Amino acid sequence: MPLTQQSQDQQLLDKLKPSRIILPVLIGIGVVGFMFWRSYQPGDLAPLRNAKEQWLVITFLVLIARDLGYIYRIREISERVLSWRQSLDVIMIWEFSSCILPSAAGGTSVAPFILNKEGITLGKSLAYVMVTALLDNIYYVIAVPLVVLWAGEGLFPEELKGAFAASIRVAFVVSYISVTLYAAAMVYALFINPTAMKRFLVRLFSFRLLRRWRPSAYKHGNEMVAASAQLRGNKAGYWIRTAVATAFVWTARYLVIGCIIAAFIPINFGEFWVIFSRNMIYKVVLLVAITPGGAGIAEGAFPTFFGRFIGTPTMTNFVILFYRIVTYYLYLVLGAIFLPRWVARVFSRPAATAE
Repeated sequence: MPLTQQSQDQQLLDKLKPSRIILPVLIGIGVVGFMFWRSYQPGDLAPLRNAKEQWLVITFLVLIARDLGYIYRIREISERVLSWRQSLDVIMIWEFSSCILPSAAGGTSVAPFILNKEGITLGKSLAYVMVTALLDNIYYVIAVPLVVLWAGEGLFPEELKGAFAASIRVAFVVSYISVTLYAAAMVYALFINPTAMKRFLVRLFSFRLLRRWRPSAYKHGNEMVAASAQLRGNKAGYWIRTAVATAFVWTARYLVIGCIIAAFIPINFGEFWVIFSRNMIYKVVLLVAITPGGAGIAEGAFPTFFGRFIGTPTMTNFVILFYRIVTYYLYLVLGAIFLPRWVARVFSRPAATAE
């Protein structure tokens, strides 16, 4: 049975309740606190006295540039229907939802409704979210071979041993193949033959073992057909601007850890780009996290991927805490500030319903 507008609104509000902040904060701070308790040694934090202010400034400039890039990108993807103010609100609520929902779902699961509440029809909202997913996947497909060529064996941490190391390598390869195939399927479905893709999905999920997901496959197929109709008329400039913005924001996102480490620990150019490259593997680990925003998993996995560039476990734990403050807890706070104002603004008018 189709959901009414009121029930959709209630589902959105339930997913974005500020009280959802509590669990990820408790998990994340709890994990970091335990790691500090287990590893702390007097004098381990001595590098803090020699912090390089220029790298701290660069770190915050990268963070600001990343958010400005996201704001610019969603405005361009929405064909400039969103104002700058609306784009800022959308990104802040989108980031907030990514922080309080499991990583596998992230903000993408509620993004169409966020855009719909901004006055964009649901069909166009779904199309715009698909564009963001497609561009994100294409960036990953292109970037991974480049970082593999650059980092070589340094891409995988030496600390990974035995079966666990093998499983991470397999997960990385499987993830890359899956993202590549998914991106190719989206290109075909959105720009070549959406109706054929819809038929394929329905037939695939007609098999007995997959039949329970057939309604979802049918719905997803209809969404692709509608999205294709919305996107086919866009000119080359639209795709160039959104693709460049996507490359900019993801590159900035992957630069943050290296900038933070460089602010406290001397690293050379080669090490900096190995850190950048390892973000690709780190991302795969976070994608399978079942906790809100990867809380606990992100903190626990960090030393394995980046600890050797930092030094002592205590200093590594400080960098973890700093990193999560500026890339995770900050957005929980901003979301809690933006959310009530956004709700008051958008729920005072009906969402767009025309396709």
